[in-house]
Amino acid sequence: MKIEKIWATIFAFTFMNVSAQDMKKKQDIEAIKSMCGCYEVSFKYSETFSPNEDYEKSKDYNARGLEWAELIVDEENKLSIQHLLIVKDSMIVKHWRQDWLYQNSNIHDYHKNNAWKFTAMTAEEVKGQWTQKVYQVDDGPRYSGSATWVHVDGKHYWENKTAAPLPRREYTKRSDYNVMLRGNKHEITDYGWVHEQDNDKIIREEGKDDVLLAKEKGYNIYTKVDDEKCKLARTWWKDNQHFWTSVRNEWDEIYNRNTDLSLKKSVNDKPLYEYLFGMDIETKKKDIAEVVGKFLKE
Repeated sequence: MKIEKIWATIFAFTFMNVSAQDMKKKQDIEAIKSMCGCYEVSFKYSETFSPNEDYEKSKDYNARGLEWAELIVDEENKLSIQHLLIVKDSMIVKHWRQDWLYQNSNIHDYHKNNAWKFTAMTAEEVKGQWTQKVYQVDDGPRYSGSATWVHVDGKHYWENKTAAPLPRREYTKRSDYNVMLRGNKHEITDYGWVHEQDNDKIIREEGKDDVLLAKEKGYNIYTKVDDEKCKLARTWWKDNQHFWTSVRNEWDEIYNRNTDLSLKKSVNDKPLYEYLFGMDIETKKKDIAEVVGKFLKE
């Protein structure tokens, strides 16, 4: 009889633990999905500190935009959100993409000079965590990080620090640093969500310790508006999604090789996104593969 009670107790605790995990995962998924929709976005960045007394602080960066975030993959352990910018109410710019993977073990860590190192984590390291993988406008790699969604005291947030290439607002203007350590915090709010950043601008050289050039604070504030304001983007995605699915599939074949990855910044003085943006939406998979393949370094 005692053995039966012991087994009953073990079963009860196991059931409660599994139920709690399921509840937590549902909260995570709800938080991630709440980032979808139509948003007025403000982008604000300001450098806050440099260890170099002679360093001249860069100008603050402020911009605004209207953005549609479309849920394009909705699976048990994977959610994918495609962002689309609406420019002057008449033009759509395919923007960044974020994939969220539950208890994912494989990531590509940014190193430097357009190179990423493949990293395999253990199941224990990523237990209960979500990996956020962020991609360029051409669906090439940008940065990845794994962490736990936190739901406490009415707050819902995820935060992680990881290496990334220079942001678009700087890489065409600056060459005094080559890696950004992104401190990313995504917090769901009653008006939308906030991407808060505590970034380190790093000089990284082979065989040497990283050198901090400057620190930066960033706020990308997403304020929810009526989905009707993003109708143009929704229509554009409906018309173009099959082409970009083919592009994503080509990249997935590359990522799934689970090897280090190094990319050329341009081919014949043109970046990859210019080739892809200029293609017909009926372009065949083999032609997409050929273009993407030209940007892969041996």
